[in-house]
Amino acid sequence: MAKEGQARLGSITDALTRTGKGAKGLPPVERWNPPFCGDLDMRIAADGTWFYLKTPIGRPTLVKLFAAVLKREGERYFLVTPVEKCGIQVDDAPFLAVELAVEDTSAGRVLHFRTNVDDWVACGPEHQLRFEPETGTGGLKPYLHVRRALWAKVTRALFFDLVELGEEREVEGKAMFGVTSMGAFFAMAPADQVRDFK
Repeated sequence: MAKEGQARLGSITDALTRTGKGAKGLPPVERWNPPFCGDLDMRIAADGTWFYLKTPIGRPTLVKLFAAVLKREGERYFLVTPVEKCGIQVDDAPFLAVELAVEDTSAGRVLHFRTNVDDWVACGPEHQLRFEPETGTGGLKPYLHVRRALWAKVTRALFFDLVELGEEREVEGKAMFGVTSMGAFFAMAPADQVRDFK
């Protein structure tokens, strides 16, 4: 089974390298619907590390290549080419947001996030932030929409940066605490619950 998985992974890598995918922008994986070829022993850990055969993938260029052809269907994740689709495991979100750049423009503030695969994403109506309760801690886990139903978990350090940038607004008659980017307000939680973070 391991040899079959290595053959499928090699086939995906060869196809992407041959066609130059990843070097000329993102491939149109949303238009590809190849047959399912089985699961790979590949996992994206909660800290953003990619593993193959339980060993970290140490080549950033290879990780970026695979990330470019990552596709989500329902709750499952796949690496896809025009001719094959292989399942992989994702522990939490497939990406991490690891850097924040704040731009103040005449139209308002824009929050730019860099992911662990070096994609820059401008937060706004098309790339929203969401905040989920963190089990057992009472805290919040922030996520940023990157593309095609794929999300990045925002690191704890950046979460505290967002709290510092936060403001209170009334949403449907309730005081909410959140952040604004590109004119969109992303509520974290009721204002009285978040004041303790400040």
